Amino acid sequence: MPTTRSLHLAAEIGGPPRYDAASHIALARLAERGTLDFVTFRDSFARPGPDAMAVLARVAPETTRIGLVPTVTTTHTEPFHVSSAVATLDWMSRGRAGWHADVSTTEAEARLFGRRPAAPAPALWQEAGETADVSARLWDGWEDGAGIRGPSTGRGPSTGRDPSTGRFTGRDAPHPVDFEGTTFSVKGPARVPRPPQGRPVTVFDATTGPAARAAARHADVVYVRASSPERAAALRDELRRAAGAHGRDPDGLRVLVALTVDLGDAETAPGPGPESGPPLAGHGTYFRGGPVDLAELVTHWYRAGAVDGFHLTPLTPGRDLERIVNGTVALLQHRGLFRTFYPGGTLREHLGLARPANRYAPRGAGAAS
Repeated sequence: MPTTRSLHLAAEIGGPPRYDAASHIALARLAERGTLDFVTFRDSFARPGPDAMAVLARVAPETTRIGLVPTVTTTHTEPFHVSSAVATLDWMSRGRAGWHADVSTTEAEARLFGRRPAAPAPALWQEAGETADVSARLWDGWEDGAGIRGPSTGRGPSTGRDPSTGRFTGRDAPHPVDFEGTTFSVKGPARVPRPPQGRPVTVFDATTGPAARAAARHADVVYVRASSPERAAALRDELRRAAGAHGRDPDGLRVLVALTVDLGDAETAPGPGPESGPPLAGHGTYFRGGPVDLAELVTHWYRAGAVDGFHLTPLTPGRDLERIVNGTVALLQHRGLFRTFYPGGTLREHLGLARPANRYAPRGAGAAS
């Protein structure tokens, strides 16, 4: 059916552990050439590999438009540090940062830190949601431009500090946070000024019930897994209703179907009907076929109004991401379903998300959330 919605596409560039910057930079640049919304880099305490935040911080100066979304495990990680790291990535990338909140569930991972035992999944996802909440509050703890000086800001040489106390004054003074969660408390203020996007994009994987509940309250982007467009549409509707029940605007939520894609096969014969696409293998999280097959699936599900887009994890990053960009994306662009250039510079702009107003700023200041 006709639609004026934008199609959103993202891709994972991690894969097997690699410790050279050049390979990650090359994949990010390839995805940027295809005008994908963002790339992700998965991370976990349970497996070896480089730190996702550090890798994408290295990628940031080597790219200019594509969004950068590392996995951040909130379990065993101080929320204040999470907020600072994500805000720093947003500054280093000039407004292209997001973060994928994840949890650590096993006793083996807990022993790596030795600070507390593993907790039940509902408690961990509640903590992840609270980390997202306090991070947003810390990002809002400074008003836009506060604490920043230099030619790029257009502001004068005054430091905004009281010489006798060394504290910021006036609009440069940070707002108190004083957050009390179930497992932590944070007073603030943040060490990093308010990020270019106001609040970097927050991503949750809503595969489980506890994760979905946290996503409905705090996420800008949510991954779901589905074996049919009907199921994807039902999950999307559930998340939008839940977001609305929390007082959020459901139109401020982007729901992407997560697929692991293997594009090593030849194209399949078309199925019956003009809109049919190739079936999903397994339980709806794995696609095998060719680039044209994948374009048919994306087209069918998107035109059915089932999804806002797809997050694609290449089975073989070097091979499959190239086929996604030069095959699938090129065909979608030819059909007029996907953009051919970036109309903006920030990840929020790519996703069609407004820059949030600062909750602590005087009414009427900043952009609408």
